[in-house]
This record gives sequence, C-alpha cells and structure tokens, in this order.
Amino acid sequence: VIARGRTRQIAMWSGPRNLSTSMMDAFAARGDCAVWDEPFYAAYLSRTGLEHPMRGDILAAGEVDGQAVADRCLGVIPKKQRLFYQKHMCQHMIQGMLRDWMRQVQNVFLIRHPARVLASFAKKYEEPGLADLGFAQQTDLFEQVADDLGAPPPVIDSYDIRQSPRDMLQTLCLALGIVWTDKMLGWPAGGHPNDGVWAAHWYGAVHRSTGFAGAEGPLPKLSGRYAEMVEEALPYYALINANSLSADGSASQSDADAARSAG
Repeated sequence: VIARGRTRQIAMWSGPRNLSTSMMDAFAARGDCAVWDEPFYAAYLSRTGLEHPMRGDILAAGEVDGQAVADRCLGVIPKKQRLFYQKHMCQHMIQGMLRDWMRQVQNVFLIRHPARVLASFAKKYEEPGLADLGFAQQTDLFEQVADDLGAPPPVIDSYDIRQSPRDMLQTLCLALGIVWTDKMLGWPAGGHPNDGVWAAHWYGAVHRSTGFAGAEGPLPKLSGRYAEMVEEALPYYALINANSLSADGSASQSDADAARSAG
C-alpha cells in the first residue's frame, strides 16, 4: 500500500464513455503529471480477437504483452514528472491479465450511470453487450482493491464532476494525497499528444472541448434490449456508487439517479 502523501502512480479504473478522457486531460494539464491512455488496450484486443474500430492501428501502436504493460505502469515515470496518471478500462482486465501490480499503485474508480454510458457508447459501437460496458469487471476490480486495502478505494462519479468540477476534483486530490491546482479545470482544444491512436474514432467531443462540459440533464430513456442491459448493470453501479466521494459529505446527486432508475 502506498502512503497517501507519497503517491506517484495513479490508476484510474473506468468503463467507456465515463468522462475518462476529460479526466486524463485534467491530470495532464497539471504540469507535474505524465499520462498513459488505456495501457492494456492492445493486449486486450490481442487476447480476445475482438474487432474493435481501428483494431489494426491499435495493435500496431500498442504493447500486446500484458506483463510488459504492467511493468511499465510501475516503472520510471515518463518525462521526469512527479505523478503518473494511467487511464485504465476495466473491461481490458480479462482472465489471464496479471493484477498483482495493482497493489503498488493508487487505485481510483470513475463511474457513471449505466443509462448514460450505454446511450453514449451505442452511438460509436454497433450492438454492444454488457461486457463491453465494463460494469461487472469494474465491480470485481473494486472489490479486489478494497480487500487488499481493508477499506474502499476512492470512487468518483462523472455526474458529480460535471455538476461541480472544482469541488469534486479538489475532493479527489485530497483523497489521493496530492496538491490541488486549478490548472485541472481546463486544457487546450485539439487533444493531447498522449491520446491513443483510437482517438480519431472516439474523442471528437473531447478534442473540441477546453474543459468539463456542464451539468448533465435527466437520464436518457432507453427501450428494449438496451433498457434490459441498464437494469443488469445497475446493481454493479449502485454497489460502487455507495462509496462515491462527495464534496460536502452528503449523498451524491447520482445516488438519486440510481434510485429513480431502479425504482
């Protein structure tokens, strides 16, 4: 376990369409933090054979050896920076992908209501399944880290970040034991040099942004198979969301979203 004040490597565990790229940009904007975009993506595609958009480009640009990826996650921080923020996708940690290295980093979990995730993801990925959204995998990883720590790791909900970026990022920095800087609230348009090669397919909105988007509206209304997938994912989301950071110590707004959807 890494002492709070000495945190160096930060592993942020997310599913797709969770505000994860904006969070990576926020940490990159600090000036003291190197970032790595989805370290295990190429290894995941290599092992599963899945036909994701830009599969060939991802395999050519990335590291397909999971052990090599884990070693780099723990290795020397790039560009002589003090912090190393790693944007991880939970669904990439399939069976056979080593997890021991996770005990040597500061693990954080970024969540989003399943209805919001699926409504966004389905626009970019044809016929998604529950496994593509990462909720079950995120819960498995969360419980593993909680067991290792003896306490729940930090959790932050993208809904809360968009409601109040400054307050929530300050709260997250406190939980991580790192200094807050308001540089995290904005970044240059056009993307980051460390964006994955898949950015051309997925990151259009983020590349047009210079900061976090405004507060989210009502939950999207889904029907048919998508509505069923949301119901399947909700228990996973609710379990992790019960541990979400809150700027003022109260229940997060996303708790109300989850309760309305489940009820």
